[in-house]
Amino acid sequence: MKDFVDFSGRPFHFIGIGGIGMSALAYVLAKRQLPVSGSDLRPNHITSKLESIGVHIFAKQEASNLEFFRPKENENRVILNTQNHVSTDKVAQLPQVICSTAINTNNLEYKAALELGCPIFHRSDVLSTLISEYDSIAVAGTHGKTTTSSMIGYMLLQAGLDPTILIGGEVDAWEGNARLGQSCYLVAEADESDGSLVKHAPEIGVITNIELDHPDHYDNLEEVVEIFHTFANSCKTLVASIDCATVRDRLQPTISYSLHPDTGADYTVTNIDYRADGTTALVWERGKALGVLNLRLLSRHNLSNALAAVAVGRVLGLEFGEIAKGLATFEGARRRFEFRGEAHGITFIDDYAHHPSEIRATLAAARLQARPGQRVVAIFQPHRYSRTLAFLEEFAESFTHADVVILTDIYSAGEVNMGQVSGEQLAQEVAKHHPQVKYQANLALMCDFLQQTLRSGDLALFLGAGNLNQVIPEVIATLHQPATATS
Repeated sequence: MKDFVDFSGRPFHFIGIGGIGMSALAYVLAKRQLPVSGSDLRPNHITSKLESIGVHIFAKQEASNLEFFRPKENENRVILNTQNHVSTDKVAQLPQVICSTAINTNNLEYKAALELGCPIFHRSDVLSTLISEYDSIAVAGTHGKTTTSSMIGYMLLQAGLDPTILIGGEVDAWEGNARLGQSCYLVAEADESDGSLVKHAPEIGVITNIELDHPDHYDNLEEVVEIFHTFANSCKTLVASIDCATVRDRLQPTISYSLHPDTGADYTVTNIDYRADGTTALVWERGKALGVLNLRLLSRHNLSNALAAVAVGRVLGLEFGEIAKGLATFEGARRRFEFRGEAHGITFIDDYAHHPSEIRATLAAARLQARPGQRVVAIFQPHRYSRTLAFLEEFAESFTHADVVILTDIYSAGEVNMGQVSGEQLAQEVAKHHPQVKYQANLALMCDFLQQTLRSGDLALFLGAGNLNQVIPEVIATLHQPATATS
C-alpha cells in the first residue's frame, strides 16, 4: 500500500463523493484530467456537475464499484496523465480510495478496498498533497472559514492571479465549491473538525478564531488549541485575528489583524459604518491608512473576514486598490446569509450558522438589515446531539436579536441518539431567555406551521447545517398560491 497520494495517473475513487469537501477535491482532480469515480447514496446537483466533467457516479456503495477503471478482458484502455503522456499501466491498477471521517469501517466499499489492497486515504491527505504543490493559502478557524477563503479566492481571481480554489461552500463566481486555475496559487479551506488540520503546511495560513465546536471529536478547548498550534507552526506565514482571545493568548501570528486599533494589530480599521446594504471602513496597515473598504456583506464578523483577506493580499504583493476593488463586488458564499426568495412580503434567508457564536453573529446581521417594525424570525435546526448537549446553555442565550424563535428536532448527522438531549428540550431552555419560542417536531410540521405563522414584512432566517433549508421552496411556493375561496 502506498503511503502517498499519486497524481501521475492512477485512478481515484471517492466514497461519499457528493459531500461538500469531497466533491471539491474530485472536481479539481477531474479537471486535471485524472480518472475519477465516486459513489453517493443521495445524488444531488453537485454529483450532476461532476458527471458533466467526466466523473463516473455510482448511486450505490458496492464492492464492484472499485473495478470501474480496471480494463475488461481483451480491452486496451489508455488515459492521459497531467503531462499528456499516454499511460496504460496505471489504469490497470485498483484506484486510490478517498474517504472522509463520515465513512465508517462497516461501509461495503471501504471493506472491499481493504480486502483488495487499494491505497486508502482520508480526504485531508489529498488536500494536503495539493497544498504542497502550490503557493497555498489555507484558511482555518472555528467560524468564518468558508467566507474568508471565498473572499481570498475571489480577490485573487479579480486581480488576475487565476487561483485554484477548494472551499466548503458554493460561490456563484466559479459556479460551485472549486475551480482549477493555471497559476501557482491555491486557496483552500482547512477543517479542524476531525483533527486533520495538522497535515497541512501552506505558504500562508489564516486563523480566524478558535472555539470548541466539535465535542464529538474534542473533549475540551485545550485539545482544539493544540491542533491549531500544530497547524500554525507548519505555516510559513501565519495571519490571524487577535480579536479572538484564544488566538491572542496562545499563538504568535506573523501578521495580526483586528477590528480594534488599540490592539496594536498589523491590520485594523476605523470609521466603520455598518449599514443594511453593506459595510464601509477605513483600513490601516501598521499605522498607515491604506484606503476605504466597501463590502456588500453585513456586520462585524464579515468585516473581520475581509480584513484577513486584505492582509493576505498585501502579503502577496497586491496594491490595496486591487484588493478593495475585488472585495467590493464579492456577494458571499451560498448558505451564508443567502437570499432565497420573497413571498407575500416575507423575505427568506438561508444561513449555515450552527454554533451559538455563529447564530448570534448572523442574527445581529439580520437585525441590522431589518427595517423598523420588521420581525426577525429565527428558524433553527440543531446539528448533532453532542453539540446541542455541550452548548445547551450557550444556544439558549444566542437568540436575543430575534423577535420570534422556532425550533425543530436535532439533525443527527449520523450520531446515535443517546436520549440525553432533544430539540424540544432546547426549545424549553431558549424559552427561559426569550418570550416568543415555538417548537415543531419535524420538517413537515415546521412547513405547515411557517405557512400559518409568518406574516408580511417578516425577515425569516433558516439557521443550521442540516436539511432545514429544504422546506424553504415549499413554503415559498405555498405562499405564492392564491387563497382558495370559501362559500
